[in-house]
Amino acid sequence: MRTIKTTTGATLALDGDLLAVMETLYKELTGQHGLDRSFEQMMQEIQHLVEQMTEEDRRAYLVESLFLNTVTYENEKLGAYMRKLTGN
Repeated sequence: MRTIKTTTGATLALDGDLLAVMETLYKELTGQHGLDRSFEQMMQEIQHLVEQMTEEDRRAYLVESLFLNTVTYENEKLGAYMRKLTGN
């Protein structure tokens, strides 16, 4: 299994686990800087990670990201519908 590193030196295993990538980003940026981190800092860190990935890694993580975002979107839509039905 390949590994990549964040700009702070944290190692991240590329095993297809998108949530592990998100958790690492959170720990390395938000966890260390609290909410005192910018959009640009997060984007730079994500770009740094993506640049270390192979084309195959990028494709796998894109698919995982689209799946996770689709499920999240569906859950939000369903939640809004349920709130409308219950009047909350």
